[in-house]
Amino acid sequence: MQDTGTQGGLGVAVEEARAAGAAPVRIFHRVLDWMTNERFQLLNITDRIQDVVRRSGIREGLVHIQSLHTTTALLINEWQAALLEDIKRVLEELVSRDRPWRHNDPAHSDCERGNADAHLRGMLLGQSLCLQVRNAAVLLGAWQSIILAELDGPRTRQVAVQVLGL
Repeated sequence: MQDTGTQGGLGVAVEEARAAGAAPVRIFHRVLDWMTNERFQLLNITDRIQDVVRRSGIREGLVHIQSLHTTTALLINEWQAALLEDIKRVLEELVSRDRPWRHNDPAHSDCERGNADAHLRGMLLGQSLCLQVRNAAVLLGAWQSIILAELDGPRTRQVAVQVLGL
C-alpha cells in the first residue's frame, strides 16, 4: 500500500508503524477550563485546542472535543462578529427563553435556574466534535474556528480533549 498524500493517511501510517514494530496508536487527553461572563456567549477556543494537539506529540490522527455540560455546545464556524450575532439571533428565535417550558415550571421540575432554553439550544448544536489531526495540528478550513457556546452562564465550564493517533 502506498500513501499518495491524498488518501490512506492514518491507515497507511498504522501499517508502517506495525511493520517497524512500533506501538501504532497513542492517546493523549486533557480537560480544559473556561470562565464565562455572559449568559449567552460564544468563545473561540481554536488556539487552546491546537495547543493541546501540539503538546500531545501526535502528528496524524483524530481529536475528539467534548463539552462536559448540557448547557454548552461546540460548533465549527467562521469567527466573524456579524456572523456570531446572527448565530445568537437564530438560536434565540428558534428557542425563546420566555416560552413556558416545563423544565422551568416548579410543578414539573426541580430546576431553579430557569434554563430550559439553554438545554434545548445545546441539544440542537451538540456537545462534541471529532476532527482530523494532520501534521500535529487540527485540520480546519481557511475560515473555520472551533467555538464553545455558553448557553447558561456565567459559569465555569470544562471541555475534554482527546487526541488519538501516531
